[in-house]
Amino acid sequence: MKLRHLFIPAAAMLMLGSCESLDYTPADQMSGTTFWQTENHARQAAIGLYAAMKAPWCFGMEFTFDMCSDIADGTSPWSDISRGNTWASNSSGVQNHWQYLYELVHRSNTVIRNVAGMPISQETIDRVTGEAKFLRAMAYFRMLNCWGAVPYYDETCDINEEFATLDAPRTPADEIRRHVIDDLTEAIEKLPVKWDDADLGRATRGAAYTLRGKVYLFDKQWDKAIADFEEIICNRNADYGYALHPDYNELFRLYNGKHSPEMIFSIQSIDGNTAGYALDIVSYFGNKSTMRLIAGNRIVPSTRLVDMYENLDGTPFDWDTLFPGFNEGGADVRRRYMSVAIDHGSTRITDLLDCDTTLVMDAYRNRDPRLNLNVITPYSHYLGTDAGSSPMDKQFVLADASKGGAPMEAMAFIRNSEGWNSYFWRKWIPTGNLDGYWGEYNRTPYEFPIIRLGDVILMLAEAYNETGQLDKAVAEVNKIRSRVNMPDIDSAGGKEGVAARIRDERARELAGEGQRYWDLRRWGLLQESVKDATDIFGDLMYTRSYQSRHELWPIPLVELDRNPNLTQNTGW
Repeated sequence: MKLRHLFIPAAAMLMLGSCESLDYTPADQMSGTTFWQTENHARQAAIGLYAAMKAPWCFGMEFTFDMCSDIADGTSPWSDISRGNTWASNSSGVQNHWQYLYELVHRSNTVIRNVAGMPISQETIDRVTGEAKFLRAMAYFRMLNCWGAVPYYDETCDINEEFATLDAPRTPADEIRRHVIDDLTEAIEKLPVKWDDADLGRATRGAAYTLRGKVYLFDKQWDKAIADFEEIICNRNADYGYALHPDYNELFRLYNGKHSPEMIFSIQSIDGNTAGYALDIVSYFGNKSTMRLIAGNRIVPSTRLVDMYENLDGTPFDWDTLFPGFNEGGADVRRRYMSVAIDHGSTRITDLLDCDTTLVMDAYRNRDPRLNLNVITPYSHYLGTDAGSSPMDKQFVLADASKGGAPMEAMAFIRNSEGWNSYFWRKWIPTGNLDGYWGEYNRTPYEFPIIRLGDVILMLAEAYNETGQLDKAVAEVNKIRSRVNMPDIDSAGGKEGVAARIRDERARELAGEGQRYWDLRRWGLLQESVKDATDIFGDLMYTRSYQSRHELWPIPLVELDRNPNLTQNTGW
């Protein structure tokens, strides 16, 4: 997000405290005689909210939630939730998400309460209040999806005075939802359609409409969701200016001030080389050939995701059409079809063995183009870096170590740090060093969408379908497919058939953006999606399990200790 030149000073000047939990201890407080006085103070206060929103355990790791679903596998940060076998109320991830979301809530409340009485223009008061209510709604909507009923605190709660006595009981989920909708409705009234370029990234009226539509969609209020989504897609009452980015690949490689009209609310990272702000995507999605990454591949695309991508003609992909017996033949058969030998120096392929590498590559490149834009597939190339961070071409090979050497990332081949024969992410992963712009693997300088138009179009298609407007639903899905030159779908199979196509289209389109887990839960499909994680050959990487209690997260144990009025979710 822009606002970047004020990111550090705003966080310092706002003085809303730096702790991340409900036992909030304020820093030295600025008095009303020195702060909350000027237009610039109001702007700085708003920017402090975005600093809280972008924190990793708040909304700064949205992409990692895919590992909790069927389209990605991984080791962190949500391994408890992903695997389901050791998940407990003392999970650090569950605790951290709770604390950082409430940090955003309390910062928003502080701004709403204080900005109302500032001696500044009503326009500024309204806009800053709209931003704070939008971000508070974001936080509570996420909490609603994680835990259901949670304690509700609004601007009447002064954290500076009450941080030691926050003991509200859980507010029913329906009431939380009403508060979220009320906040977004007020945000719609107060926020501008657009900001000046200097304020790119701040919440807009279109962002509030789309988030409210998403809240309605998750609650199956289809007509209300349709009205909100159509507002910004059809420009009902304003010229919002949103449009699908013409190049799917470039959409996820916007850096150094580049922006897309597809982004409705996004984190526009800046500066992967010197002092600045950027999301840490590579640490989770990168491979060991990515900018000297020490421990890459924490999260990798699943075989399920890869197999979901259709053939170029729109028909389902089937391994057996290329390699007879592949599906049922087991790991030995698959290795024979797909493995080669490399030298011990990890610099070249020495023997193709029984592998037809052209046929293997065809199995991936004759598919929906989004597959190869999102995933590094076997025998394709990736521009990584050598030990000195200079660009260096790497190839992903499936090497039979019994017939030669093993891949080494410092040389010619990509290596998986977990020892898995899994796929790698290409989406979000910088190539080379971006001509010198990028120099730190833990700062990925790409604009990341929290809400983008492609997502909204597919949500609108879903709402149309649920209300029996199949032709409209199909038309929206085909907008998404047209961008990557995939053939149109039709309404074959009726409502259920179109619903299945929309679910798959969301997985293919939004892979690596953290939407799938929340989708599966709201569709009631989480249980059937939970399968053991297996690699390209079908070998087990780790086991996963499901229990009915997993539909809602446990209230963190530390919060139960702090607040005697909290109750635990069923089964925990």
